[in-house]
Amino acid sequence: MPRMSRRTVLRTMAATGAAAAVPSLLTACSGSSGGGDVSNAGKKLAAWPSYKTAPGAKPDLAPTEAGVQAGYTSYPADLTTTVKRTPGDGSTIRVMSVTFGTPPKPAAENQYWRAVEKALGVKIEFTVIPQADYQKKMATVMAGEADSFPDIVNMFSGYLLPREAQFVQKRAQDLTPYLSGDAIHDYPNLAGIPTHAWRDMGRIGGQIYGIPLERPVTGSTLWLNEGMFTAAGMKEGWTSEDFAAVARKATHGKTYGLGAASGSLFCNAVHSAAHNAPQGWAVDKNGVISSAYTDERHKAAVAFQAELRKAGSYHPDATSLSSPDLNTLFLNGTVGSMQNGFGAYTALYPDSKGLLTPAPAVPYNVDGMPGGAVAARRSFGYTILKKAKKERIEMLLRVLDYLAAPFGSKEWELLQFGSEGVHFNRGKDSTPQRTKLGEVENITNLPFRYLAEGPQVLFVPGRPEAVRALHAWQQKVVPVTIRNAGFGLVSATDVAQGTTLRALMDDTVTAVIAGRSSMADYDAAVKKWRNRGGDRIAEEFTKELAANS
Repeated sequence: MPRMSRRTVLRTMAATGAAAAVPSLLTACSGSSGGGDVSNAGKKLAAWPSYKTAPGAKPDLAPTEAGVQAGYTSYPADLTTTVKRTPGDGSTIRVMSVTFGTPPKPAAENQYWRAVEKALGVKIEFTVIPQADYQKKMATVMAGEADSFPDIVNMFSGYLLPREAQFVQKRAQDLTPYLSGDAIHDYPNLAGIPTHAWRDMGRIGGQIYGIPLERPVTGSTLWLNEGMFTAAGMKEGWTSEDFAAVARKATHGKTYGLGAASGSLFCNAVHSAAHNAPQGWAVDKNGVISSAYTDERHKAAVAFQAELRKAGSYHPDATSLSSPDLNTLFLNGTVGSMQNGFGAYTALYPDSKGLLTPAPAVPYNVDGMPGGAVAARRSFGYTILKKAKKERIEMLLRVLDYLAAPFGSKEWELLQFGSEGVHFNRGKDSTPQRTKLGEVENITNLPFRYLAEGPQVLFVPGRPEAVRALHAWQQKVVPVTIRNAGFGLVSATDVAQGTTLRALMDDTVTAVIAGRSSMADYDAAVKKWRNRGGDRIAEEFTKELAANS
């Protein structure tokens, strides 16, 4: 089998933002974080920024109100200009972000870095934190002095950071006066960030402290080796029994139908959604929130996965594989499927060329009921600003406004591909094609995309058939996505104990599926979870939901 390069794996990780399962964003780092009241219940709530579509290219495939993304089967021939003047003031700004790429070349040697600095009108001191080091680094930063805090900080959603909301409230700039309501129209590209992203980011103490990184409604997805699964009997309208049979048939020798990575609970998100279980938290018609752990459908999904594991359909290292290693096994044909974010498609299609055809799975039916799919948090982290004078904050917001330029703009092209003739050349269809330098100097290794970016669209360079297939898949799946009712809500108990309580249940689910524990152990863990604070979190979320309605 062909071997995958490290660059290919890292590019896929960067495209998906792949990491641990995404927890509640505004609940999270220890240190001098203070103890302010971060809940929104009983507070006057800042109005969400008034949405206004930023100028961009007209899509070939139309988006829908429900969340199907705009699709582009070709690269726009005429690019718009969304920023009329240089946003910066010539000063130096310090920024910090998570990265899924390799360390960038220093600014003095990096033409991409210098090109973006010139366009922004600032000097940039960029600290990039490898995803694996993010928690430790952020704990250090949050415990540091206020003066040492960077001007712009990406708060990555892949980890639950203790007392994050309190820290943000104490150390970051309250952006309400600059972004709430029509005030955001001073920053047209930021105004183009859809309201759903702001809602799922959430407020802190009723105020707006961040700028969200918008993501599509389709979240954790089971990516299939289409040829392998079709040969094993995959069909339209398949049932859970069909899925199990296909997974068994695709498994033979050292090839496995199902792959999973450490921390993914054997791809529990996808299977629990197919069983129509709540994704984290559910809300009933009376506005009362309850946990997935107490739902029989979630328990049934765990039992189903345990049977898949018992049948030998999972790769034997499913509890210890890293996400990059699993991606390599998928691309070289060792495993026929893996759970990843929907955004994985941007790297999966080019990286799998000549190896396989990737395809997102349509949920299987369970007991005659159409299966559900995972709805993503519409905000993949958020960006905060260091407290500063009004003029400084406005300048930093202009910089972020440039970074949030939409697809089809000259600003977007510079950020995504760098300088023409240096980092990319144009193909016959005007699509930018990276040069060798562009493979090294780019937005993956210098991740401006995690500071601010425009709304996500469907686009695969040179692969119009892939865009059409993904758009058609979203039309099927978006209507059955299951949203976590806890998105954007804050619970004091979850802030204090959520990490520990989630670890209790994650460890139990993994142990049951792996065959080390029984379903009776699952029931016992749920009881322990409820008594140790789970029920209290549900009550607090219910109050928060009522306050945000």
